[in-house]
Amino acid sequence: MGVRNQTLVVEFVFLGFSGVPNIHLYLFMPFLVIYLVTLLGNLMIFILIQLDSSLHTPMYYFLSHLSCLDICISSVTVPKILLNFFSHQQTISYNQCLTQLFFLGSFTGTEAALLGVMAFDRYAAICKPLHYSHLMNSEVCTILAFATWIWGFLNATLHTVLSTKLSFCGVNQIHHIFCDVPPLVGIACNDVHINEMAIRIASIFVGGSPFLFTILSYCFIVSSILRIRSSAGKRKSFSTCASHLIVVILYFGNALLNYNRPSAGYSLETDTLISTMYCIITPMLNPLIYSLRNKEVNGALKKVVRSQRDFRHHHHTIN
Repeated sequence: MGVRNQTLVVEFVFLGFSGVPNIHLYLFMPFLVIYLVTLLGNLMIFILIQLDSSLHTPMYYFLSHLSCLDICISSVTVPKILLNFFSHQQTISYNQCLTQLFFLGSFTGTEAALLGVMAFDRYAAICKPLHYSHLMNSEVCTILAFATWIWGFLNATLHTVLSTKLSFCGVNQIHHIFCDVPPLVGIACNDVHINEMAIRIASIFVGGSPFLFTILSYCFIVSSILRIRSSAGKRKSFSTCASHLIVVILYFGNALLNYNRPSAGYSLETDTLISTMYCIITPMLNPLIYSLRNKEVNGALKKVVRSQRDFRHHHHTIN
């Protein structure tokens, strides 16, 4: 019976923007601009790290992975939203929904773990400076980075497999703007106890563990910085952590609201706002935070711009 009922639903309808008439007139351009800024900003960070040898350090190696993840997270959700703005209904097929759910879960789970790894890198740099090169050598960095990707994909695989067992009994309206585990579980008509248990466990291990590890790392970092005697030394140490700390607060704060909603749930408008912040706005803000607050990134960008200008000038002189 469950299998038969599940096959009745061949597509889902997103209700997240249903309260806005003529929605494409108001939201298409803002979402397109956000997506383009996300792509260009994160791509700029990634290319700068590859081109400038002064950025070939563990911190920027992990930042390049973060930029890739932000591009992936945004690309999983925004293009489909943009396409749907020109449709009568905001729809997605059943198979596309599960695919979106899988990749979104993979990339967000990976980012949570990566932010924890980046916190450990800052801990090692500030609290264990004499052992830093040994603790964070290139082999260790590679293993840690790719372990976060494996961790994210394993987590998403579990949720996706469990989601294929859900039955919807003809109900296909999702109170959301993209496919994610909680809203899909919310409209299922069969027993979702295992799915809800998996969400709670994932919240603890996939989200909570990296967050607590990050908080613990920063407790040691702050304690170490406060023992530095010179105010200049303190400012320099704090500046190396400030961008990462802002990104951590943004990411985990929005994730907490998105995946640990009260049993009564939020209003549709609040759900839409939280989802937009979590998977659409935050990936755009990350490169802006790192580029605006980071002297090394700004220096690398100026160096690349200057070299391009010199090249064009030299080429024009030859011609």
